[in-house]
Amino acid sequence: MNIKKRIVILISGRGSNMQALVKANIAQAEIVAVISNRAEAAGLQWATQHGLVTEAICHHDYPGREAFDAALIEHIDAYQPDLVVLAGFMRILTSEFCRHYTGKLINIHPSLLPAFTGLHTHQRALDSGCRVAGCTIHFVTPQLDCGPIIAQGVVPVLNGDTADTLAHRVLELEHQLLPQAVTDFVAGNLVIEGNRVNNLAAAGTDSAVCLKN
Repeated sequence: MNIKKRIVILISGRGSNMQALVKANIAQAEIVAVISNRAEAAGLQWATQHGLVTEAICHHDYPGREAFDAALIEHIDAYQPDLVVLAGFMRILTSEFCRHYTGKLINIHPSLLPAFTGLHTHQRALDSGCRVAGCTIHFVTPQLDCGPIIAQGVVPVLNGDTADTLAHRVLELEHQLLPQAVTDFVAGNLVIEGNRVNNLAAAGTDSAVCLKN
């Protein structure tokens, strides 16, 4: 019997990457819940309209990051997930949270890591004169944006680009890359060796996507 992998998705806003995952309809995956730290997150309404279980756990209701993360763990674990996906979840997670989900917590970051960890990635790429930009999907570790890389995607930086135009092109790439990474995870194709992820389905090829325009 083919048992589907249970996935919990965390969002903070409209959840466009969450939507891309839902629309991908990955055969071996079941999205069991969408959770946000903001009750007003537009993505929660979209998820509800598409028949998904949703929860809002507001970080402002807790005295600190540790208390919030402990509560979040409790709510996530109630769904017995095989994978937790950070799809635009705008919270820095505690080391305890990251260790609790070692090997089954992934994030999508809008830069070509290890360059431009943290925020304002697109403007920083422009300010640095980069010829290319992109996004990275990686396993999450206690060190911010430094976990083993699953896949990366690249777009050119065009003359006249602004942070917004570059962000739009990178986001389109994210919507392609994240469903593929989740597909590879649920198929058991991702093997972590040190700080590298080997993709057994890649057959010696690189896990990268390029958009020419």
